[in-house]
Amino acid sequence: MEFKVIFQPEGKRVKCPPNVTVLEAAKAVGVDITAVCGGLGRCGKCRVIIETGGESLNPVTEAERNFLSDTEISMGYRLACQVLVKSDLVVRIPEESRTGRQRLLVEGIEVPVKLEPYVRKYFVEIPKPSLLDLRSDVERLLDTLREKYGLDDLVIEPFVLQELPSALREADWKATVVIWNNRFIISVEPGDTTNRIFGCAVDIGTTKIAGYLLSLNSGLLLAVDSLMNPQSAYGEDVISRITYASKGAKELNTLQKTVVEGINKILESLMDKTGVRSDEIYEMTVVGNTAMHHIFLGINPKYVALAPYPPVIRGSVNVKARDVGVKINPNGNVHMLPVIGGFVGADAVAVILATKLYEADDICMALDIGTNTEVILGNKELLMAASCASGPAFEGAHIKYGMRAATGAIENIKIDPETLEVEYKTIDDVKPRGICGSAIIDAIAEMLKAGIIDFSGAFNREIKSPRLRLSENGFEFVVAWSDETAIGKDITVTQKDIREIQLAKAAIHAGCMILMRKMGVRELDINALFLAGAFGTYINPESARIIGMYPEIPLNRVHVVGNAAGTGARMCLVSKSMRRKVEEIHKTVKYVELAAEPDFQTEFLNSQFLPYADFSRYPETISMLKRLGRNVREPPSIFGLRKE
Repeated sequence: MEFKVIFQPEGKRVKCPPNVTVLEAAKAVGVDITAVCGGLGRCGKCRVIIETGGESLNPVTEAERNFLSDTEISMGYRLACQVLVKSDLVVRIPEESRTGRQRLLVEGIEVPVKLEPYVRKYFVEIPKPSLLDLRSDVERLLDTLREKYGLDDLVIEPFVLQELPSALREADWKATVVIWNNRFIISVEPGDTTNRIFGCAVDIGTTKIAGYLLSLNSGLLLAVDSLMNPQSAYGEDVISRITYASKGAKELNTLQKTVVEGINKILESLMDKTGVRSDEIYEMTVVGNTAMHHIFLGINPKYVALAPYPPVIRGSVNVKARDVGVKINPNGNVHMLPVIGGFVGADAVAVILATKLYEADDICMALDIGTNTEVILGNKELLMAASCASGPAFEGAHIKYGMRAATGAIENIKIDPETLEVEYKTIDDVKPRGICGSAIIDAIAEMLKAGIIDFSGAFNREIKSPRLRLSENGFEFVVAWSDETAIGKDITVTQKDIREIQLAKAAIHAGCMILMRKMGVRELDINALFLAGAFGTYINPESARIIGMYPEIPLNRVHVVGNAAGTGARMCLVSKSMRRKVEEIHKTVKYVELAAEPDFQTEFLNSQFLPYADFSRYPETISMLKRLGRNVREPPSIFGLRKE
């Protein structure tokens, strides 16, 4: 038995067996619907309206009651991940549940490196066999390479042998030999193809995957592309995906194939843009956090999420392209950069490389902000790194009108401190559909400056403005009125939204403070702060500092470096010395497991204040608030604040 589900307003139809979820049916037919938590009922973003067939559905679940009001339920709203198909249905996807065109960051800083790729090509003219010269094809090839280029001790890959006879004879014994690491012959091609040698660098982020196609002859970047990490369908955050992968070999294989399919889509796009063929791409370098690293390689990441959080392997890994399924030359090498430990992965190593923290004379800090935020502190003498579970709130999860940085997302906000009127800008300058992370940070900073909220994040109930109101779920502040929006509803920031951001920013700030304390460093000792990653690029650094996302480092020392992890991956693709350098970096960086730090909980609680429980750590911000006439009264040190 099958039931028909029609998705409006597109009119897309799909037939499915009983008891699949509406979300699964939507995925099967390619309907654009947000599912931040991967269908676990934890985010409330996959809201749909059941137009017909609702009488046959399973009862409203507890998860749905956490996100839907009684009024919305009476109007036919359900969560697509909770509704089981038990009859024919007509389902409407409201505008706020659309993913939209995602803005994905792929750009990063450019760091010049010496061009010395692992893959090189050599053109040879080989003596033809004769009755007087009975050497095998392999022998005459190896002899020619030794005589002409001084290459010795070469190993020819078994798969190359299958193509060797035809490759040599097709071009009358004139051929190009592709060698990896001066040791392994990975391809033999008819004629002279020495001008065609390419590589690809890939950054597997929790949210997005970015790919970079480079010429290994010149080191030039030829094309860039990116897409949402398709693993998001199985969980938005790292822990959700580890949980899914840990269920069994089938689930792990599903996640591994899913990410490889995403990489292959990017490769197809890069090749379409440049005319490069897949068999001309001979090497790929890959970075990602430890969980993404393990899943890509088909390694069970289960124990990364369990104390004491050990990775299966820390060192770099080289595998054949055919063994992981990426569609470059089948004999090509896929190089996974090393990880530091726990949740500090190869992407953090790449950030250290790209920002040159490893050779800095002065103390520097780098934040790669995301669902998992890496904090790195130090200089050439000592580097420490920690991972902060900042969660998906910056991506819009657990925020009432939160959404990713896609079309229609409010991306920045200004509030007039006198009138409390709001100015905002949306991505692509269309009517707002929701609020992305950068605007949530702006909103909280602006509300603090305007006196709408206090240092604990609580709304000031003495404010008299139609924008501050009491709803059935508590106080909220109206950012955009319903007649301004694309969803026909007021877009608001709620008390719960503020608490979610406080928790997320507190995790990052606490990580910074723990590392600073362990190194005996104060804010003014930090010569540079590098903000990396998509979120780190698009936030207003001043707003982030006002709410205490990071320590009060002078703004002229804050540098936005974009996708520094992608930059590091590119550096390692074209340079042997950079690859050797990351091997040194991952061994020498001191990994700090925050969960094992006795001060972490205290720091985490103190960091939930805006900007921080100890105002002396934020003199510039507090002075600014005093100039605005705000009542500045330091919170009581109820959490045993440690004075230094």
